[in-house]
Amino acid sequence: MINLDFFAVIGFIGQGLFSMRFIIQWIASERAGRSVIPFSFWIFSLGGSVLLLTYAIYRKDPVFILGQAPNVLIYSRNIYLLKKGRATEEGDMIEN
Repeated sequence: MINLDFFAVIGFIGQGLFSMRFIIQWIASERAGRSVIPFSFWIFSLGGSVLLLTYAIYRKDPVFILGQAPNVLIYSRNIYLLKKGRATEEGDMIEN
């Protein structure tokens, strides 16, 4: 039997969220008939990466920490840029 502690559960949830982003991207691309990356891809990426980083820090695994830490910044920046772009587009529509 597997003995799961709190951080193992965090790690599994993080991995699940991280994996879901590929399924979301695949479904969105199939529907569009071309490769697309929906906003939810970045949300799942960020959520999974934060939880995996939390797990890596708990495990004190420097390789895993180094692998996940930059992702949190990259995914956060992509979300910010997408939100900023949407706000700009909405502002343009109001002005016109």
